[in-house]
Amino acid sequence: MATKTTAPHPDATHVKEVLHDFEAAVNMTPAQLEHWLAKPESREVGFKGKTGGESVGHRSGRRIVRLLGKRRDDLTPGDIAHMRKVVGYVHRHLAQRPEGDVSETPWRYSLMNWGHDPTRKS
Repeated sequence: MATKTTAPHPDATHVKEVLHDFEAAVNMTPAQLEHWLAKPESREVGFKGKTGGESVGHRSGRRIVRLLGKRRDDLTPGDIAHMRKVVGYVHRHLAQRPEGDVSETPWRYSLMNWGHDPTRKS
């Protein structure tokens, strides 16, 4: 029988740091992200694995919407781990910005699935 592993409970300083980084990386509101995830373009980008279906980023976007709606006190170690994953993804992909207008590119659409619109002014 397989056992389910859970992330260790992070300390308060680590959680605060992850939350700060997550809030900086995710620049879309829950409503904006939900609206984006409903568009066909959001489903056309990202890694889908061998079976196809929903991409990793699209699935992450749905989880980000839930995370943005959670109270900080209700976040689980798994939530914190996912927030850290989001921050890593956004930072890596921002470093790969293509030249020119990115407004209608798979690069932008993939980032938007992860809650970051690189064309949005901060």
